[in-house]
Amino acid sequence: MILADHHTHHVRCGHAAGSIEEYIQAALALGLEEIGITDHAPLYWMEGDHPWPGSAMARSELPHYVEEVLLLKRRYAGRIRVLLGLESDYAPGFEDFYRDLRAAYPWDYWIGSVHQLLGSHIYQAERWNRGADPAEVYTGYFRLVRKSARSGLFDVLGHITGIMALSPRPTPELLEREFEQTVRAIAETGVAVEVNTSGLRKGLLEPFPAGPLLRRLRDAGVPLTYGSDSHLPSEVGHGRELAAELLEGAVRWQPGSRTPQAAGTT
Repeated sequence: MILADHHTHHVRCGHAAGSIEEYIQAALALGLEEIGITDHAPLYWMEGDHPWPGSAMARSELPHYVEEVLLLKRRYAGRIRVLLGLESDYAPGFEDFYRDLRAAYPWDYWIGSVHQLLGSHIYQAERWNRGADPAEVYTGYFRLVRKSARSGLFDVLGHITGIMALSPRPTPELLEREFEQTVRAIAETGVAVEVNTSGLRKGLLEPFPAGPLLRRLRDAGVPLTYGSDSHLPSEVGHGRELAAELLEGAVRWQPGSRTPQAAGTT
């Protein structure tokens, strides 16, 4: 049984609903022993305090976010473990900045995700109406996933097959090549991968990742964890029974089990 949900959001990001405490209470109602609060990091590579409302929290909100999570961590001590996390996009060229940000607060862990690619969000299907080439998109996406693993900034990689939710498939040969290279890169770094059940809610009808890629990660000994990627309190723990089946026999990741390396190392 899965007793921890390591990926949750709340109202600060602009596309989720509910307070942090509501997510904690939802986790308690399910009998969870641990919940990770991992809202979307500010988009520091863009100009301004809140360059893209509805996508991530404002820069000015980050200290308040940390303060609130730490307060709730103390308030619920003895009832449920509340972890201070962050889901951050991997932004090439900003590794030093993010390394300093990690040192500035008492984070329990970070999730690294790829959301932006070739000028579009990965869940915006409009790119395909503009004639995007699946080979170019998939190659670029998995290249960023591998770079995020090798950056040393993250403890966990989030929804690493997110691009597949609303996208046509490239050739099987290309997908095979990208999966092979991605598993090798992740296994070399020691970073964990989440089984993210938001895929069940985004049209893929399976978690991110599942199938052949997840089996390869397990076979390579990559640590795995579970995250609902909840954007509503009612989504906490979503799909955890299926995730438990997929994680059977896998190396389970625990927060604090990997110390992030310096950016650019493996």
